[in-house]
Amino acid sequence: MATIKIKQVRSRIGAPKTQKLTLDALGLTKMNKVVEHTDSPSIRGMIRKVQHLVAIVEE
Repeated sequence: MATIKIKQVRSRIGAPKTQKLTLDALGLTKMNKVVEHTDSPSIRGMIRKVQHLVAIVEE
């Protein structure tokens, strides 16, 4: 499967608890951290939920 790289670009301070938990589930714990996941509908849904806090890194 294809992979997708996700980078946290904005702070989680002030975000609702559900969005913080979504960032934790994605493995994003700090600013500018980049994680790699398989590109699946569930991961895309998690990204959509916190799209204002993350960016997809182009390779």
